[in-house]
Amino acid sequence: MAGAKRLLLVEDDRSLADLITFHFERDGYVVTRTGDGEEALILAEEIRPDIMVLDWMIEGISGIEVCRRLRRRPATANLPILMLTARGEEDDRVRGLETGADDYITKPFSPKELVARAAAVLRRVRPALAAQALDYGGLEMDLVAHRVKRDGKNLSLGPTEYRLLRHFLENPGRVFSRQQLLETVWPHSEEIELRTVDVHIRRLRLAIGEPDLIRTVRSAGYALDAVMA
Repeated sequence: MAGAKRLLLVEDDRSLADLITFHFERDGYVVTRTGDGEEALILAEEIRPDIMVLDWMIEGISGIEVCRRLRRRPATANLPILMLTARGEEDDRVRGLETGADDYITKPFSPKELVARAAAVLRRVRPALAAQALDYGGLEMDLVAHRVKRDGKNLSLGPTEYRLLRHFLENPGRVFSRQQLLETVWPHSEEIELRTVDVHIRRLRLAIGEPDLIRTVRSAGYALDAVMA
């Protein structure tokens, strides 16, 4: 679903993971889940989630170690992390937060509160995801009216170019591979070829006009970047 928030859920209790997934999907999130710490580290870089809900006690390496390693990696250093655990002692909470968690919720918990806490973290860390308007480099997108302007002038965008630009505006400066853009912007990406991304990038560039704000990163992908190399 284009524009949907992406959650990486790391929880090895299947019934609890099912419950959490249900509540987040009902709130409009696209949920990817795993119960393994090593796989969580891989998925965090592959799918580039908007937020992670991370259990402390999981298979393989612990959640606290997953958090520590993610904070050391440039690609995931700023990933919002909400730690979920049965360890509710003050020292454990302090350790979790000092390791890099943005929030900490103990079991048992209310799924509705968990969703609300995740939304609060996103508003604080990634305000663009909660906004009704986005702007960058002279581009303005009204998410309610579905209108786009550049330097005050209206732009004419097709539905796909609109979704593509919205994704870039929500993540300015961040480089996305063609595969990542395909999976995020196109609802049925398994039916679409990678070169389709290039076609729509060209159309978006034409619609935006000069100077070009879409940076091509060789062998990596594309980024919305007002500071061109």
